Amino acid sequence: MAGGTVLMVILITVLPVSSAMMLHAATQLTANGSRAFMLREHILWRLLPLYLVGSASAIGIATYLVLIPEPAWVLILIGLLAWAGRWSQRLQGLNITKPLTTVLCGFFVTFAQLIAGAAGPLLDLFYLNSGLGRQSVVANKALTQTIGHGLRITYYGVLISVDNQLAWWLFALVIFAAVIGTQTGVKILGRWHDAGFQRISQQIILVIATLCILRGLYLLLTDPPPFG
Repeated sequence: MAGGTVLMVILITVLPVSSAMMLHAATQLTANGSRAFMLREHILWRLLPLYLVGSASAIGIATYLVLIPEPAWVLILIGLLAWAGRWSQRLQGLNITKPLTTVLCGFFVTFAQLIAGAAGPLLDLFYLNSGLGRQSVVANKALTQTIGHGLRITYYGVLISVDNQLAWWLFALVIFAAVIGTQTGVKILGRWHDAGFQRISQQIILVIATLCILRGLYLLLTDPPPFG
């Protein structure tokens, strides 16, 4: 629900950006893919085509511009959007089940994943006001996240060919941990009520959003971008 954002903040703190992106994408692709499979009966497949339209547009623009991420500003933006969704009536009207919103979700979430990796709070904006039950929310978010992380691996590993210097066994280790964690999370999910799930989700999102803002500001203050 918010673990992917936490993991991205940690990885980008200890690894080069390109390595952090690839490792995070592999981990989250496995976690979300297995979660989507386990909850597949709750997936709304009708949302997928329009979501893919938005995702394809995002990866097309990023590839054309050959964007190499500077995560500070994107982390700040993700955090601000999550907080805005808590207070703004307009943003609270976002609903993933509406066709235009589905396309926008695919574009903005995929773009955020490509250039910052941490798109969880942004994605949550489109689901918390959808009226879907907790298992449907988690299942559909898992599917769209799986798509986004797969596209991120394609973007960095194929389209712009960023070198990865991490050992293969590290990928195997984190993928194994992701599968175990996902199985545990699905069991816990089945014991929650919808109201409690929504309330706790919003609280976690705001905490993670604040961490994203603080992390982005820290990056800007300690490693300001060059000018000229």
